[in-house]
Amino acid sequence: MPPAPPDGLEGMRRSLSGIPAMLRNLAITTGRAARDFLLPLSCVSCARSLDAGEPGIVCGRCWTRLSALPSPMCNRCGHPGDAMHRCRWCDQLPPFVRAARSVARVSDGSASAIVHALKYGGWTAVATGMAERMARLSWPLDVLEERTALVPVPLGKARLRARGYNQSELLASELGRRWNLPVWNEVLARNRETRTQTRLTPEERQRNVFGAFIAAEPWRPRLRGAHVVIVDDVVTTGATLNACAEALFAGGTRVISYVTFGRAPALGDQH
Repeated sequence: MPPAPPDGLEGMRRSLSGIPAMLRNLAITTGRAARDFLLPLSCVSCARSLDAGEPGIVCGRCWTRLSALPSPMCNRCGHPGDAMHRCRWCDQLPPFVRAARSVARVSDGSASAIVHALKYGGWTAVATGMAERMARLSWPLDVLEERTALVPVPLGKARLRARGYNQSELLASELGRRWNLPVWNEVLARNRETRTQTRLTPEERQRNVFGAFIAAEPWRPRLRGAHVVIVDDVVTTGATLNACAEALFAGGTRVISYVTFGRAPALGDQH
């Protein structure tokens, strides 16, 4: 099991409870960065001791154990499938979604543990290695030529306060530097809080996020005619990404693509 984050961070969060939110989040983020730099002597994914000089806080073995999405795959959505038959994963995407890509399956290999370390373990430095691999993904030529900016999936206010950071923003920031693209963190907002999608059925996921996002009014002139890429850590049914895309399209975006680190398996996938 991955090592638990030091108890001191929780104590720091409690001691900072009376400080304004902006300063409190800055202090927590700074504390995490210092911890990530100074403390990990073992891989936050598998708990194996890191070799001397090994970069980052995930060991090379875990990176090599990522389970790549198998071929053949759909040229549009990047999902495994038989090229002779209609792509059922594509059927779930709105018509204005051009392409979707992911690095690895989260059903096996080390991808799930790596995502967990970032999303729930507080190990924010993991985003660097994840984004490095997301940056290497292959895309249709028109996506490479047209993409305008990256838009991370926003967190609800309660979840953001509890976690102290948005993992999708961290990934988008790292990816933006590698792709030389701006990151529009404020373009999407949540209309309401939603339940976690983890234990919901596909139908419940769609209902949970339906109408939950909106394109911020001040950003709409910049969205008009743009091709933006939505960034998230994992895609399962695509319900959250699709809800974000619907909001962006309503706000004037012309074309939208998706990029995630992990992809959960769907019924009928190749193995």
